Amino acid sequence: MTAPTDGRTFYRLRAPGTDGAASTAVSVRVDLARPDAYPVYLAVGGGRRRMYLTPDEAWALWRCLSEAVASLGEPPEHIRTRVAPARR
Repeated sequence: MTAPTDGRTFYRLRAPGTDGAASTAVSVRVDLARPDAYPVYLAVGGGRRRMYLTPDEAWALWRCLSEAVASLGEPPEHIRTRVAPARR
């Protein structure tokens, strides 16, 4: 998919809830049109936990998080899906 004309692309996935709790939304926005140095926006839980990241911070987070969750064992079934970029 090509990037939207406004330069923003969204990636979303829902994590299932535990013990009957509602699922949790995880969303990442990449905004290439941002004039500052923080083009990556991460939101977990409908925006309750959110942060802006530089590209270097996003890569460092990816690396640390991927190593950390890999130590937990095999990926759960809900994660075995393609996360396609969306315009909104």
